Amino acid sequence: MTAVSDRFKDAIARIDAANAEDPNKEMFEGKEYPKELLYSERMMAWLHKFEPDASEALQLAARAQHICRWKIPRSEYPMNRKGYNDWRTTLAKFHGDTTAGIMKQAGYDDAMCERVKALLQKDRIKLDDPDGQTLEDVICLVFLEFYFVPFAPHYTEPKLISIVQKTWKKMSDRGHETALTLAPLWPADLLASVQKALAGA
Repeated sequence: MTAVSDRFKDAIARIDAANAEDPNKEMFEGKEYPKELLYSERMMAWLHKFEPDASEALQLAARAQHICRWKIPRSEYPMNRKGYNDWRTTLAKFHGDTTAGIMKQAGYDDAMCERVKALLQKDRIKLDDPDGQTLEDVICLVFLEFYFVPFAPHYTEPKLISIVQKTWKKMSDRGHETALTLAPLWPADLLASVQKALAGA
């Protein structure tokens, strides 16, 4: 990877400081973490594995993917499909604006701030930007490694199959290949549901 600039280190430190304020906690390997700080570290670790030469903009977007997410809880929106979509749209704008503000404080110019903001708002995927697709792959890989197993029991198998299929559609072929290496982490019943999902994808 290329040399790390001072402004990059400053921006990462500011993102981590913001996420460290998360009142929600998660235990991992015997240690308690602020939930979104742990998520951001998982995003960065997967990005480095999946795309070792990731651009600076992509690294910042990955680190800030869920920045201060707890400030806009799902419970503030109707518990239906429209409510969920509105929540996600609001979150994406919030993440983009928050990260752009941090980047400006760290010394980035407007063009770089806007690029990271666009990645976080998923605008780059619509433009077939490779960074946008890589970010989406990493998001899905983090979900499949760390959140899929505890997430699954809350849903019926048909709903779970639908969720897996939607996740799969977001990923590239390389993302699919990498995701399948995570299969040993999934219990037999969950793996069977994944196989059904992919058979009908």
